[in-house]
Amino acid sequence: MSGVWVFKNNGVMQLVENPGASDYAESKRGATSKRKVLVHLPSGQVVSSYSCLDQILRGLGWERYYGGDPDLYQFHKHSSIDLISLPKDFNKFNSIYMYDIVVKNPNLFHVRDM
Repeated sequence: MSGVWVFKNNGVMQLVENPGASDYAESKRGATSKRKVLVHLPSGQVVSSYSCLDQILRGLGWERYYGGDPDLYQFHKHSSIDLISLPKDFNKFNSIYMYDIVVKNPNLFHVRDM
């Protein structure tokens, strides 16, 4: 027997044999998986695209880095060794990448539930 174990909101565990089925997808959208957004604190602006993020980061001294992987959108700062690496596809921009930006720009960004 193969499948995926899914924890329901009531604490009950269930084996789902076809993870592509709607029950599994519905359980994945439950209360525990809220969509996150990156917010630029000084302006209160929600980062909704890479062009928006590019403008904010350039204003903070970050520059585009064109070396390395062509599937990444990267920024670096001359004053540090930090490198921000993001997926080229903004649809894949998730909380992991958002928190990387928060850590490398303290007190300027925040990740919030949408």
